Amino acid sequence: MNINRKAIELLEENQYDESLKLFKEAVEITRDVQSLNNLAWIYCYEEYDDTKALPLLDEAINMNPNSHFPYNLAGEIYCRQEKWESARDILEKAISVQSSKTAYNNLAVANYHLGNIEDASKYFLLASEPSDFAFYSHVKCLIELGNSGEAKRKLDTFSENDDEFVGEVDVADLYVELSCYEDAIKWFEKGWNSYWKQPNWIARYIYSLLKINNPTRSQELLNEAINVKIEEIKDAHEEECDEDWTESDKQAHIKELLNEKKGYEQMFEKVSSGYVPAMEFDTSIQTACYLYGCNRHNHPEYKD
Repeated sequence: MNINRKAIELLEENQYDESLKLFKEAVEITRDVQSLNNLAWIYCYEEYDDTKALPLLDEAINMNPNSHFPYNLAGEIYCRQEKWESARDILEKAISVQSSKTAYNNLAVANYHLGNIEDASKYFLLASEPSDFAFYSHVKCLIELGNSGEAKRKLDTFSENDDEFVGEVDVADLYVELSCYEDAIKWFEKGWNSYWKQPNWIARYIYSLLKINNPTRSQELLNEAINVKIEEIKDAHEEECDEDWTESDKQAHIKELLNEKKGYEQMFEKVSSGYVPAMEFDTSIQTACYLYGCNRHNHPEYKD
């Protein structure tokens, strides 16, 4: 068994220190695409140290590998570092070597943050599965581009039965962006009992209800949210402190809960007075295994 496969086997057996030693030894023996890439991946996903990984990937990429692994991993790191232009450039190269949904998603993320919404929309679509977050992000881009009709048609296809369904409240949020308040309310209602109660999305639910002139349901929901918060405050007061949860932590948490309760108490009047709660949206970087020789993911070892 070669040193790379032995290192991966030890990693699978949770013998991390021994595995890392062998991955480093492989680089010392031969600084090639495989050894450099695999050690970089270990630094990313076991050491959580992208700064150690990136120089190794740069060295591997300078060898013009015929595999997308080093490019994809470097692009992922650049996205985490919010170096969007570098991420875009290296992920375009990755896709020219071999396309993948992960690379398309991360290229979409980079373009979105660069303000290239049309390109982001295109790449999110290429990365997507039915009703998943990439497809959701594609629809969000369509809305930003003013393509409301296409966005509505695609949003109407979302289903809770799809394997990667993004979530009821998330779907509702996009309907609010499209001013389709009846549809938004339907999805908010579906997610009411399963989602963590948070002021932002509840404010958008209340906003939708008031848009169709349903103040009674708005007050019912706010009363329920307030009662939930009262119970949380009571539980927080009774929580015991220890070295991991100090009295200072406890008091800060109680203050946060009290502020949220006050927010619910004032929400009806605030929204009624013309306040439009903004949608919270952020992109999501996708990750993958890029270990050459990984049996779990059927990755062959690198060949020139």
